[in-house]
Parts: sequence; C-alpha cells; structure tokens
Amino acid sequence: MSCPAGKKTLLDYAIPYWRRLLLVLFLSLLSTGLSLVLPYLSKDLIDRAFLGHDPRTLFMIVALFIGITIVSFVLNIVSGLRYTRTSAEILFDMRLSLYRHLQQLSPRFYARTRLGEIVSRINNDIAEVQRVAAETALAWVGNVLFLVGTIAIMLWLDARLFLLTVALIPASVWALIHYRRRLEGRVATLRQTSADIGSFLIETLQGVKLVVTSNAQQREELRFRGKNDAFIRALMSMQFLSYFAGGMPGLILSASTVLVFLYGGHRVIQGTLSMGAFVAFLAYQMRLFPPIQALMGLYTSLATAKVSLARVDQIFDTAPEVMEAPDAGALPTVRGDVSFENVSLTFDRNVGQIGNLPPIENRPVDYEASPDGPISNRRQVSNPPHTPVLDRVSFSVRAGETLAVVGQSGSGKSTIADLLLRLLDPDAGVIRLDGKDLRTLRLADLRRHIVLVDQEPFVFHASIAENLRYACPNASLSDLKEAAAAAGIDEFIRNLPQQFETQVGERGMALSAGERQRIAIARAFLADPALLVLDEPTAALDPVSERQVVAGYEAIMKGRTTILISHRLELANQADKVIVLDGATIVESGSPEELQLRQGSFSRLFGVAAAAR
Repeated sequence: MSCPAGKKTLLDYAIPYWRRLLLVLFLSLLSTGLSLVLPYLSKDLIDRAFLGHDPRTLFMIVALFIGITIVSFVLNIVSGLRYTRTSAEILFDMRLSLYRHLQQLSPRFYARTRLGEIVSRINNDIAEVQRVAAETALAWVGNVLFLVGTIAIMLWLDARLFLLTVALIPASVWALIHYRRRLEGRVATLRQTSADIGSFLIETLQGVKLVVTSNAQQREELRFRGKNDAFIRALMSMQFLSYFAGGMPGLILSASTVLVFLYGGHRVIQGTLSMGAFVAFLAYQMRLFPPIQALMGLYTSLATAKVSLARVDQIFDTAPEVMEAPDAGALPTVRGDVSFENVSLTFDRNVGQIGNLPPIENRPVDYEASPDGPISNRRQVSNPPHTPVLDRVSFSVRAGETLAVVGQSGSGKSTIADLLLRLLDPDAGVIRLDGKDLRTLRLADLRRHIVLVDQEPFVFHASIAENLRYACPNASLSDLKEAAAAAGIDEFIRNLPQQFETQVGERGMALSAGERQRIAIARAFLADPALLVLDEPTAALDPVSERQVVAGYEAIMKGRTTILISHRLELANQADKVIVLDGATIVESGSPEELQLRQGSFSRLFGVAAAAR
C-alpha cells in the first residue's frame, strides 16, 4: 500500500499485533520442522527395515511417523486459528480506519460518489484483503520454511537429482509473471462491475416507489441483466487467466519429475544410488512442488489483493476538507452569537472524486434537502462550473434571535448550514460563534452546541427510543417523554403497541413524513443546543402536519439562536430578521415586515410562491 503523509501501510496495522504474530511464526516453524522429518523416514524404512529385515526399526519408524503427524496436525490447527483471528482483527482496524476517514469527508464527496462504490470498497475490497491474508499469508510462511528445508535435504541426498528437479523452475516463474500481469487488469474490471451491481441495487431499491409507479420494472430488469452480463464477462475473463496463471507453472514443473524418474531410476539400476535414498528423494520432490505451486498461487492471490488495496487507497487518498486544528480550543458554553464575515465558497468540480472514477455529477453543486447521502441529507442543485455558491456573504445573528434564510433553489441556503457545522470550510472569509472563528474550535464541541435538522431527517432502522437517544445516549425515559411532548408526538407514541420500543423500519419508512419530522424535533430538544439550524423543516408536509411541526419547533426555538432555512412565507414571518439570497449573494435583509413593505426580492419570491400554492 502506498503511504502518503498520515496514511498507514498494511505493516503499520500489523505492528500492534507483533507478539501474536511472533507466536504464530514460532508454531509454524516448529510444525514445518517436524513435517520435514517425515519423508526422510522412508529412507530408513526401506534400507534398514525392509531390505535389512529389521522389525524393531519398522515399528520405531511407524511410531515416529504417527507421533510426528499428530503433533504437526495440532500445531497447524493452533497456529492457523490464532492467525485467522489476528488477521481478522488487523483487517478490522483497517476497515475502522477507512470508516473514520469516510466520516471526515465533506458532503460534496458523497454528492459525487456512488454509495455502492463506497460500500464495495469498505466491505468487499477489505474483505478480499482479509481473505488473502488469512488464507495465504500463514501458508506462505510455512511454505517458505518447508521449501528451504526440503531443498537443503535434497541437496544432501543427491545434488545432481536436485539440479534436474529445479531445471524448469525459471520457465515456470516466467509463465506465472506473464499471466499475473494480465490478471491484475481483469481483477480490477471484475471489482468495478461488482461495485456497479451494488450501486444499481442500492439506487433502484431506494427508489422502488418511483420504479413501480413509472412502470419501469422491465427497463430496470434489463439494466440489471446488462450489468450482470458485464460482471459475468469480467468473471469469465479473470477465471480463464487464473487457470493459466495457476496451472501453467505447475504443468511445466511436472516435466522435471519425468527427468528425475529417468535419471534416478537408471542410477538405482546401475547400483550407484540406494533404493531408500531414491525413494526418500522422490518423497521430498513430491513435497517440493506443492509449496512452490502454493507460492505461485499466492503470487496470483496477491494480484487480487493488490487491486483491492489500490481501490481502498483511492478513498484514503481523498483528503478531508475540514480538519480540526492541533491547538483547537474547547467550547464549554455557548451564548449563540453568529456572524458571517465576507464568506465565499466555490465548489470545484474534482473535489470528492475517488481516484480516476468518474464522479456522478461533474459540476459544482449546492445542496437542498433530500434523504440521500450519509453525512449531509441533501439533493444536488447544479451550478455552472466554478460559479461561487456563496460570494462575500456577511450577516450576524444575536443570541436568542431567529434568522430566516430564503431564496431560490441553488442560491446557497443549505450551504450555510454545512458551513456552520464545519462539514465544509469557506474558501474566504470567517464564520464566528460568540466571536470565535469556527476553525479554532474543537469539532466535537462545536457540533454539540449546534444541531441541524433537515427536511428529511435521517431515522435509523431502530426503535423510537434509540432514534431519540442518538444525540443524547444517556437520556432517561422521562427525558424521552418530555421531548416527545415538546415535539407534539407524545400522543402518537402512547397509542403504539410498543410505544417507545416500536421499530420504525428502514429509514423510518413505517412513519409518515410529519412523524419523522417530529422525531427530529424531539431529538433536537434532547440535544438542547445553543444554536438550532432548521433546513426546510416543513417543505414536504401537508398543512395540518406543518402546523403540528411548527408548534413543536416553536417549543425548542424559544431562548436559543435559530437559523431557519425555508421556502415558506409563514415560517419566514416568524423570524426576527430575514436575509434573501440570490446569485450567491445577499440581495435583501431586514425584518419580515420591512421586507414586505419594500416590495423587492422578498416579496417577488413569495408572491410567486403564493400564487403557485
């Protein structure tokens, strides 16, 4: 694995487990040493026991054979199990490191990268590395040790026969390297087609309602079949080369056995080599080829692991856009004063792209509310390439005030929420909380005091209680009831058969949009933030649900700073002041009453919206 600054190699993950690995190596060495004795026993068995007519030697050799076989078997089991567990823990550390890295990446990474690609790399590719490590690395150690010992004994038994044995190894190695180089490309293609299938399934199953209501089932089945056909073609191509890469070297090596039989048999007939020595040599030769072939097979397996490591490295090579400063200050308490000072942000087209894979959207994006994306639940709103999403935006909110941010889609409203939570950092300008630059504060403290609630808040496939406690794990049942009452969802929960223990289904689909929104209100109430950011909190709700949700938000907005991003005039009118974004800049600001009197951008925006409704 390559190693840019800050990125671990596979060896770095293994070092903490060196004591366990050393024990495994010792057990493997002991088992290999014992197994090397077994073929040599055949020499004494023939020359001393059979040809020498010595029954005592016969029984002694048989007893040694049984004892060594049993001990080797036990040692192999112990070392194999210990190594499998250790390798699994090492690869989990790698998977955990990748998972942590993914949590640091910005919303635009997830906007441009298919979820199936990410899941394939964190699951399938790292699993392939673990498989190769568990199945072949320990075997590699044992095979190398056995190979060295076997070569030494074969040289001692008869050097000329040994030279015949290894005469064709260079040709075998050439064949392996030749096919292995071609195999890497086939493996990379196979990994990509597999990831394409995963992405297709995730996307179409998330949008199954649209698929069905659009009568697109057969079209999607054809697309599925096409992606599967591509996978099968890649699989067959890889498998074809695998047979050659694994079988051709062994086929070449088997020709040397013919030479040994001819030359060694001739010397036994001539009386220049004992029958026992020849049989022992053949026994070692038969045991010489399996480790050679196994090492060649390992070379082929490493081709697949190399591809998987390269795919994982592509994610590690995507640098986080937001990093906590080494000397970041603590933020124990927050009043809630917020200011944006000449803040500008431009989304570059290449940010968040994995390696050389094409991004889903090859354009800068702003984010509006949507259930997509593991960090920022936003849908993409296209902007022309390199056009600023925010351009020298300045405003301030005093502690306890409510600021409404309004404007057309793509004007940068939701980007303000991401900047406040430092999911993104501005290209220019400063954002302050209580007069402190956000970049100088600890991320955990910042995100403890600021809570973001989206239009489609994420709800886990868990109980209502688990979803409510997500922001406050130690909340008691009475805390949950108080939060539910504040959010106006307590009566709904009481009428459920299992009340707070009711499972809400995948992404909360067992609940209505209004119920999911009120779950989010209750979760925000439990978090008790100093600054509440509401991003389109009622855009997807009917009028009745909207009134219920707004009542819940009013309960948690009291006494705390609130930034309300909305298309709704009713919500904007509840704010102390409003800013209107258009073309990435603030075109109007003031109280709702002042803006309505001006008959400017604010009035035009909601006049069109009111007519549409």
